[in-house]
Amino acid sequence: MQRPRRNGESRKFDPNFKGPIHNRSCTDILCCIIFIIALLGYFAVGILAWSQGDPKKVIYPTDSRGQFCGQAGTPLEKKPLLFYFNILKCASPLVLLEFQCPTTQLCVEKCPDRYLTLIKAKLGSKEDREYYSGYCKDGSPPEILRDGLCPAMLLPSKAFTRRCLPALGRMKGGVVVVGNETTFVDDDNNRVNATELLDASKKSNYALEARQVAMRIFEDYTQSWHWILLGLLIAMAVSLIFIVLLRFLAGIMVWIMIVLVILVIGYGIFHCYMEFDSLKGEPGADVTIRDLGLQTDFSIYLQIRQTWLAFMIILAIVEFIIILLLIFLRKRILIAIALIKEASRAVGHVMSALFYPLLTFALLGVVIAYWAITAVFLSTSNEQIYKVFNNSDCPFSLETCDPKTFNTSNASAQCPDAECLFAFYGGETIYHKYLILFQFYNVFLFFWCANFVTALGQVTLSGAFASYYWAFKKPDDIPAYPIFSSLGRALRYHTGSLAFGSLILSLVQVIRVILEYLDHKLKGAQNRFAKFLLSCLKCCFWCLEKCIKFLNRNAYIMIAIYGKSFCTSARDAFFLLMRNIVRVAVLDKVTDFLLFLGKLLIVGIVGIFSFFFFSGRIRAVEDAAPALNYYWVPILTVVFGAYLIAHGFFSVYAMCVDTLFLCFCEDLERNDGSSERPYFMSLELHEILSKTKKVEEVSRVRRAWTPSPRRRFRSEARGRFAA
Repeated sequence: MQRPRRNGESRKFDPNFKGPIHNRSCTDILCCIIFIIALLGYFAVGILAWSQGDPKKVIYPTDSRGQFCGQAGTPLEKKPLLFYFNILKCASPLVLLEFQCPTTQLCVEKCPDRYLTLIKAKLGSKEDREYYSGYCKDGSPPEILRDGLCPAMLLPSKAFTRRCLPALGRMKGGVVVVGNETTFVDDDNNRVNATELLDASKKSNYALEARQVAMRIFEDYTQSWHWILLGLLIAMAVSLIFIVLLRFLAGIMVWIMIVLVILVIGYGIFHCYMEFDSLKGEPGADVTIRDLGLQTDFSIYLQIRQTWLAFMIILAIVEFIIILLLIFLRKRILIAIALIKEASRAVGHVMSALFYPLLTFALLGVVIAYWAITAVFLSTSNEQIYKVFNNSDCPFSLETCDPKTFNTSNASAQCPDAECLFAFYGGETIYHKYLILFQFYNVFLFFWCANFVTALGQVTLSGAFASYYWAFKKPDDIPAYPIFSSLGRALRYHTGSLAFGSLILSLVQVIRVILEYLDHKLKGAQNRFAKFLLSCLKCCFWCLEKCIKFLNRNAYIMIAIYGKSFCTSARDAFFLLMRNIVRVAVLDKVTDFLLFLGKLLIVGIVGIFSFFFFSGRIRAVEDAAPALNYYWVPILTVVFGAYLIAHGFFSVYAMCVDTLFLCFCEDLERNDGSSERPYFMSLELHEILSKTKKVEEVSRVRRAWTPSPRRRFRSEARGRFAA
């Protein structure tokens, strides 16, 4: 028995079809084998990186011999700070090339706290000589203090990112001083100004500013991690409560959600205006962000009016767009609310689906952790490279050397003042030559595995909700454990199809990463055509990624229902959506917009409370708030985590809506509502989505299958009213 399709094609009617097919076979076996081989290679790269890498290179500063300052279990355990013999040499352009100052660097217990020269130490008291010897090579005894083994002078310094940098200050008139001294004598007996020390300190820290911010952020995390965890638990509780209420009060909750989103954004605009107005007349508050430049202390930006003005304008634009969409889409929103009600009924029958995102989060956490650890070990698996540093002209300058044999080499004989110092980490072995390929492989497999985990979740949820839709007698015909049975089918039969779809998406994402890298490298280029071409490519691949995600999502639904290969399922899903393009644009996307407002509401509520808590503006718990370098670090972490949690819970609803919608379109083409070919959709869903109003026919068929006294009473009452 065949029924003509709308586009002239035909589809066979299967009277035995009752939802996701159980008798299915493995699909895309070749891609499954490739994926398994790629995973084995990924594990091999991880083992190789873990055997070669050393994360201590990131944590501890390194002296001129390549030893780690402050490393536990070593002679330098009690010397955690790095001291520079001549900080002025850090002003050399070599710092920008090698990220290492061309001067002797020594691990010390504490930074110098006084100004003292080598000459004064020799002629001074025994206490001065002993103090000075603490900053000499190999702890040279005070009696043999001499040049080369000891610095020319000691300056009052402070520890900054585990490095001793001059404690610079300013007197009246803007004169730079260090320990009340304005000039000093360097290693070459040249008198230098303290201002030059300031420039040298900046250059020595040029490559470390990012690390400085990272260290402060890490300190903030150590101080506030338990509060961040509490904020994420609150976000999870709020999301779960909202989803449960949405199950029973879908229509009311959606309207409450819309009103609360508007109120929350409105309060944000009001708060930004109050902060903007309170800074009026404050000294320095009228400085522009452009004039301020890049600052490592981001709290400075909150002290200028332009920052709050920018926040206020952004929130006002978002508020205006949301209100405008609500006005123009008000009728479609009513239909979308009805669709969410139907999805709530489906979620109510498959409650275990609400907890499936926890498994997705756990798997993604494993993938991210493995990628991050492997990346750290790969980046720290280089060897110590030593180079020749000298003060005078030397033909061996910046050549690679061996500190063990340097004193007997030609370089030491021809250049008496040259030294063999640690320069950077590198290597010339086969492993080090292909290290960049290992890093690229690590990034590519990260995208592939992350997309595979996401695809597995989509197939599992769509299979469970498809079981609900294609159950004619709900909930009697729904399988006992739809989530577990759907997950089992996906892993047993369709690992290759999931790997295939995630591979295509990963290739596009890696290309986007490469384009972003090229854009970063070409920022200083003057070729406008190259910039324009790169921008066009970035835009095209962004659009391509969105299209592939949409197509993959619907292909996974078809895989969950029919058990076909990825390409076949993607083709069937695409043409099915094209035949129902109006419904897709009107209902599916409006529903996604409403669910996005729900995420926005949860993020806004949690974000506002975390802002007031971490900024110390709640007097009742002001003492409990941790002291932080950047209070926005835990706030952004909680906001980002709350969005991921809300997205995880609402993705269940989004997947349910997409699955019901695709099953509805398939149901319309398979069946005609007759007693021989009845619709599987509910009466409510038919009223929402069907263009041809055959409610009475569906009702008649339903009564023939599942008669009830209540329906008979309604039918009799309707007949009396018509008479």
